[in-house]
Amino acid sequence: MKTVTRFAPSPTGNFHIGSARTALFNWLFAKNTKGKFLLRIEDTDKARSTKESINKILDGLKWLNLDWNNEIIYQSKKQKRHREIAEELLKKGLAYKCFCSEEELNKMREEAKILKKPFRYNRMWREKNPKESPKNIKPVIRIKSPIKGETKIDDIIQGTIRVSNEEMDDFIIMRSDGTPTYMLSVVVDDHDMNVTHIVRGHDHLTNTFRQNVIYDAMKWDKPITSHIPLILGSDGSKMSKRHGAIDVEEYKMKGILPSALINYMLRLGWSHGDDEIISLENAIKWFSLERIGKSPAKFDNEKLISVNSHYIKELKNDEIIKFLESYYSSKYKIKIDEISVKRLNLGLNDIKLRSRDLNQLAEMSLFYCSKFPLSISKKAKKYIKKADKTIFTDLLIVLENIKNDFKKQKIEEIISKFLIEKGLKLSDIIQYIRAMITGLDVSPRIYDIMEILGFVEIKKRIENFING
Repeated sequence: MKTVTRFAPSPTGNFHIGSARTALFNWLFAKNTKGKFLLRIEDTDKARSTKESINKILDGLKWLNLDWNNEIIYQSKKQKRHREIAEELLKKGLAYKCFCSEEELNKMREEAKILKKPFRYNRMWREKNPKESPKNIKPVIRIKSPIKGETKIDDIIQGTIRVSNEEMDDFIIMRSDGTPTYMLSVVVDDHDMNVTHIVRGHDHLTNTFRQNVIYDAMKWDKPITSHIPLILGSDGSKMSKRHGAIDVEEYKMKGILPSALINYMLRLGWSHGDDEIISLENAIKWFSLERIGKSPAKFDNEKLISVNSHYIKELKNDEIIKFLESYYSSKYKIKIDEISVKRLNLGLNDIKLRSRDLNQLAEMSLFYCSKFPLSISKKAKKYIKKADKTIFTDLLIVLENIKNDFKKQKIEEIISKFLIEKGLKLSDIIQYIRAMITGLDVSPRIYDIMEILGFVEIKKRIENFING
């Protein structure tokens, strides 16, 4: 039978990194087995589900290039089908109407609290005749869970897990207002979508035991489950804002490449020997659910940055320039012209080696595209304020001698000779030159930059400082 996996997020917030990893593992398993990866939006919680959250999920998946098969399923549009199954279970005597009042349920909760036990409904309406029901209470529908024996799950990652049926409760499958619950909707949708494998977080393990009650009652084939461990912060606690970004959109805004985030998420709980950098092609070829570990994975932002640096080095210049066009246009209202493109093509290879993320790369490349006045960093301004204008006036005079052969070797030679005549060292002026021609305090090698910008541009930028 063809493998069918699904990603089924609830659109009640941002697209969290944990959800993105779940989507990735489902996608990779489907690709590895030449199966299907389906997308279902579980939007039945009308009070919390938003269009904005749906768009963030879809945008995040598209940015990560996790393409899905078939049309998106919206769970809210399937409620008629969910109600039909609840009614069928009711007719077969596998579910029942519960007329408990809120007061009665609260009393059960209080008793459980006194006994220091988890609350479980006491099944008081399981065998009662509905004719005995009070007239002023709209009933819920509860499933008849098994009472004796035990239930087991053979999970690909967690192994065999057993639970005594005494621990199970007759959970609600239809609310008093006629809307189906999450437990019922998920099972019906997964069955109707022919899902063969469910890959989801370890926190859903309890849900799996409950949902299997419905599968058994309907005599449907149960999907094979894989409950992946959670992602923790670097300190071992639940991942939160204090550990850095936790939403996919934030990583995009911070200049992380989708390929880098995919690679890093893949290594959160899954491994292939000691390989840290894994191409998407190899990820698809090597991926298996059995290689996912049981222990929670710790998110390390520095490791992500390291992986991102690797992928930035592999970017082609035209890909970077396309990004820079959008970045500079929105942030600085700068349009990249032909001269800037030429400079970038000559200078980007060096800048790529120094960049941790796309935003840093953009800021380090800005001087190749900047128009006057040049954007100056705070540290660069400190150098410029201290600079001796006379020295740089004299420097321009000697640089004029090689303006028709303005190559880095010649530039280095003439500046070395100039420094000897002035009784100076390169360290005495290098930071000032860097600040004047790039607006930065850190940059690629100065002589390379000077050759790329050319004598006319260098003269203009230094004179702008001298005359300023």
